Order: sequence, then structure tokens, then C-alpha cells
Amino acid sequence: MASSSSFSSASTLQYCPRWKYNVFLSFRGEDTRKTFTGHLYEGLKNRGIFTFQDDKRLEQGDSIPEELLKAIKESQVALVVFSKNYATSRWFLNELVTIMEFKEEENGQTVILIFYDVDPSHVRYQSESFVEAFAKHESRYKDDVEGMQKVQGWRTALTAAANLK
Repeated sequence: MASSSSFSSASTLQYCPRWKYNVFLSFRGEDTRKTFTGHLYEGLKNRGIFTFQDDKRLEQGDSIPEELLKAIKESQVALVVFSKNYATSRWFLNELVTIMEFKEEENGQTVILIFYDVDPSHVRYQSESFVEAFAKHESRYKDDVEGMQKVQGWRTALTAAANLK
């Protein structure tokens, strides 16, 4: 869990020309938009922390729109809220892969994780609700080598994220 002191003041997030946003908020809307994430967004905004939250998201297909990729790349911090249904969405899994890739770049962004009603081990090992989600993804791509490579990339990104200190 991220502690509330992680964002104790907006001054800890320094303006840098590279960053357009202080925080990019990644979350599964159906799980947390009207509860936890909605309150988190308002709290960040009230503290003067410029936060990108995609309110217009239409989760169709696999590809992330260029506008969203740009917002991820231009954010100093990616705050990922893992919830029970996070892994059901190919969209969010692709978003996580992108976040983890940008984290690895020189001067890459900071990634902060929140485990909302899921244990970090469920994310790390794709257990509990993540098992069902991945069974569906693997069934969908069972005859598609490229698709199965994508599924493996999602698993790698989830494990890497859950292993962050």
C-alpha cells in the first residue's frame, strides 16, 4: 500500500520541462472510479498535484491511443491502482506494459502501486481473480503466437510491478 505521506505536499513533485503531469492515474474504472480512485483524484487535485485521469476512456480493442501514450510518458509519477478486475482488461494490461517500459528509461518515471482489495501476491503470481482473467486471455489467443507473446508480456509487467519496492 502507498502511504498517505507519499503525497504529503505538492512540493515533493518538482516541475521539470519534461513532465506535463505530476501523476498519471491508472485504474480499472468499474472497480474504483466512484469510490477510492475518485477520492484519490480529488485529494491530489486539492493538493495542487496535476493529475491525468482518463475520463473519456473507451476500452475498445488492444491499442492505446496516442494521446494516452503521450500522457503516460509526460507524467513524473505513474500511480497504478490494482483491483480485482484490473487484469480483465487488455487495455489496462497494455497500459501497464507501457508504464513499466517508461520506468526503465533513463530518467524514467516513478511508479507507485496501490493494491485495492487485492493482495500484492495475487498480482505478482496472477492468482485469485487474476487467474480467471488470464485464462480468458490465453483462450482468446491460444492459436495466435503474437497474442500469446503479448499475454506473456502482461504477466511479466504484472510481476515486475508487484516486485517494486
